Amino acid sequence: QANPVTDALRAMVPGASRNFVGAAQEMPADKYGYHPTEAQRTFGALVLHVATSNDFLCSKISGQAAPNEAKLTAESPKADLVARVKRSFDYCESAFAKLNDAVLSDSIPFFGGHKVTKAAAMLDIAADWADHYGAAADYLRMNGHLPPTAKRGGM
Repeated sequence: QANPVTDALRAMVPGASRNFVGAAQEMPADKYGYHPTEAQRTFGALVLHVATSNDFLCSKISGQAAPNEAKLTAESPKADLVARVKRSFDYCESAFAKLNDAVLSDSIPFFGGHKVTKAAAMLDIAADWADHYGAAADYLRMNGHLPPTAKRGGM
């Protein structure tokens, strides 16, 4: 296999999208303002954070311009936030289509003004997808709803 790292990242996008978008769809609209503690994001803020992080990281990793999206807030309607996060995963899927392992050591701008390799950013986005889905799954369970993986017999 010529591009094992980028192929693996590409293969992760559909599952991460299915899980996180599914969680966003599952949470009732009236619970988008829920957060377990004052220090944690609201569910709506979590959904918006994933969307904006996807756009930023997938743009930096791929070298493609991030989509020009309408400005939303954590209090925007559920339908708008769900559609926004879905578009962000769709963007990542298309942005990663031509990625190859030859670019892994390229340096790119990262959060906080730091520079990292594309490989580090790829590991970061994969970890973010798991971390943020885990948080969304907990928020769902705290509100009496099963996360998508539990509904499919997973976690």
